[in-house]
Amino acid sequence: MMDFLAVAYPWIKSVHIMAVISWMAALFYLPRLLVHHTERVGLEGETHTLFTMMEYKLAKVIMQPAMIVTWICGIALVLTPGIVDWSNVWPWTKFVGVLGMTAFHEWLMARMRGFQVGQNTLTGRQYRMMNEVPTLLMILIVLSVVVKF
Repeated sequence: MMDFLAVAYPWIKSVHIMAVISWMAALFYLPRLLVHHTERVGLEGETHTLFTMMEYKLAKVIMQPAMIVTWICGIALVLTPGIVDWSNVWPWTKFVGVLGMTAFHEWLMARMRGFQVGQNTLTGRQYRMMNEVPTLLMILIVLSVVVKF
């Protein structure tokens, strides 16, 4: 198995990067949809139904599969011999960042489900503030991997 991972490493890493890009795009866009849903649409009517469908498809067709592929490829990369030295700090900071990103993903999924049933307790401003979370986590993750602090 380890020989396979070593040979497949560039392919796994490539798929991992593509999945991360897709996941991040969705994590950036879904809060923006929720801002507009909150401020301009409300919780009923034809436009509400349209926004609910757009949010659902973004979350279920793009965001969820991209997160799953990101995790699968990330685990495969970690298991590849010679790639990660867990005695360094950077793998742990990256891991914490990825766990934070996953928690944010689940938080967004819960907000999306709330809109589906006509419930929302947050303001547009709060969604805008939460939209900064993936940016901060991305900075932590990229610096961890590239700078290896």
